[in-house]
Amino acid sequence: MTPPVLLSSSSVFPEPTAAAFELAAALGYDGVEVMVWTDAVSQDAGALRGLAEHYGVPVLSVHAPCLLVTQRVWSNDPGMRLRRAVELAETLDAPTVVVHPPFTWQREYARTFTPLLAELAEQHPGVRVAVENMYPVRMAGRQFVPYAPSWNPTETGYDAYTLDLSHCAASHTDSIDMADQMGGKLAHVHLGDGTGEGRDEHLVPGRGNQPCAELLASLAGRGFTGAIAVEVSTRGAKSRAGREADLGAALAFARAHLAAAPTLKH
Repeated sequence: MTPPVLLSSSSVFPEPTAAAFELAAALGYDGVEVMVWTDAVSQDAGALRGLAEHYGVPVLSVHAPCLLVTQRVWSNDPGMRLRRAVELAETLDAPTVVVHPPFTWQREYARTFTPLLAELAEQHPGVRVAVENMYPVRMAGRQFVPYAPSWNPTETGYDAYTLDLSHCAASHTDSIDMADQMGGKLAHVHLGDGTGEGRDEHLVPGRGNQPCAELLASLAGRGFTGAIAVEVSTRGAKSRAGREADLGAALAFARAHLAAAPTLKH
């Protein structure tokens, strides 16, 4: 079966979470990935269920609140935030939770991260927590890694991974190579693009230099059973029509290359 293509609610920012459901329905997405952030609706299972029913688009993944701006969402404790995200996903029948590796300054969370993932897998067997590849930060000609123990989760080894193509560009990594590293544990894909300029761009796929088409076409041969979440930045759109055009283009790109025969060579 062709993987479902979801619209990440982060892709409609600065519009609120509810707009993601409206746009997903209007454009024909298969579902929504909810980015839990400071918007109260993104934290509320009842509100999200109501939006899903009203617009006819299910929540099929939840992104735990891992960003710097979400460090106080639900709790100051990052472990508790992850627990709450898994509970939210379970309530909404969403099979996947996306989480970033711990920040380096979250020492206790980093120390207990792997045992916490094992505990959550045992307590919530219907939800996979997929750890996302990140990227080193480059400032003033220097580079540092704000994640522990690495921005690349395959160096530690987890039961499930999220592959983010924009993050691959920011880390100067080829997304095909990263998918190969993740192997059969690749559970979820964040579809975006980047130019490799060292920052997280989240361009519409096909507008950067990542092999987005080849990656999508390769998924069937990899035995991939997860979902594709379009996670692109539209904050520069000058109007709702411009935002819709970018999100429609991303969906069309995903559908076209997921349907392609897996004959593309890297």
